[in-house]
Amino acid sequence: MAIESLAALAQATRLDVFRLLVKHEPVGLSAGDIAHRLGAPHNTLSAHFAVLSRAGLIRGERQSRSIIYRADLGAIQRLVAFLVEDCCGARAESCAPLLADLVCCPKE
Repeated sequence: MAIESLAALAQATRLDVFRLLVKHEPVGLSAGDIAHRLGAPHNTLSAHFAVLSRAGLIRGERQSRSIIYRADLGAIQRLVAFLVEDCCGARAESCAPLLADLVCCPKE
């Protein structure tokens, strides 16, 4: 799963799509909205959606005539957990700087 997820995110447009969808959780965005916001052609985005979906990073749900895409935050959480599983030799104090940077919404 990690290799497929990282490979999917290694392409610039797919990374942009995923980051955009993360910003619009939990509501998601339609394919047309994503194309408009990224200035990407509709026909190439469908291939990118397929790669991200196969990697388990996004989900599409039909709503009337549109497909609403959402990021799978659980998938990215599992990916990050996998990447830092052996972080700093399991010494919590050594991982503190890394974990501090992972805080989603830091207090100001």
